[in-house]
Amino acid sequence: MQIHAGERFEFGENWSRFLSVLDGERIDEAKKSLISMLGVESLTGKTFLDVGSGSGLFSLAARLLGARVTSFDFDPKSVACARELKRRYFDGDSNWLIHEGSVLDKDFVVTLGTFDIVYSWGVLHHTGEMWHALENVVASVASEGQLFIAIYNDQERISERWAALKKIYCSGFWGRQIVKAICIPYFVFPAFALDLYKRRNPLKIYSDYKKQRGMSKLHDWYDWLGGYPFEVAKPEEIFDFYRKRGFELRRLITCGGGLGCNQFVFVKC
Repeated sequence: MQIHAGERFEFGENWSRFLSVLDGERIDEAKKSLISMLGVESLTGKTFLDVGSGSGLFSLAARLLGARVTSFDFDPKSVACARELKRRYFDGDSNWLIHEGSVLDKDFVVTLGTFDIVYSWGVLHHTGEMWHALENVVASVASEGQLFIAIYNDQERISERWAALKKIYCSGFWGRQIVKAICIPYFVFPAFALDLYKRRNPLKIYSDYKKQRGMSKLHDWYDWLGGYPFEVAKPEEIFDFYRKRGFELRRLITCGGGLGCNQFVFVKC
């Protein structure tokens, strides 16, 4: 209903298309990104909760690394993506559970139990109630467990303009065409011109992008343009929020004050 009313982007539709380009190299990059950020070599013996599992790629990566995985998403098509990846790689596996549910539903989240690793990359700021979502994942983290989240950086006026464009994008067919006509050239042409000037292959940026968590640049563009609801936070706001709830910051990667997500790994003390 929210999608048809122009209040929410249909993330699952975009992730369904992403599965058509998912290959072993992308899966390996997703595994590397988890290992690097969490500071481990394996997830064997660990429990892993994927909050807003999207394409299911990182649930799959965690399972391949040895974790017992629970995935959930609000979008039925995203849930279907995770189930498709489970069918392809771990059909019938009892150590990978997949649910449809909302992180805003605290009763639902609590029924899932506690986990050694709670992962939610680029999700909680799309719920429409980001601080509520950030609060609800607290109870899911086991004592001495890790919370790995990524939240859009607050660029103030720039973020406000992006929020307005995203709302237009989600308003219907013509809204999508208007925003794409404005933003796709904004994304493509400056980088294309720079590559030509430096005599680099202008298409290489698309093939190399899979090295960023195994993702696809084209699908990430549409995820960015349509990603509504849209909320942001400064790194210090996220740090203070979780410090007050008994978490210690273990690792932080910022986007340098620009466009993108700041990544946090907290440990529950």
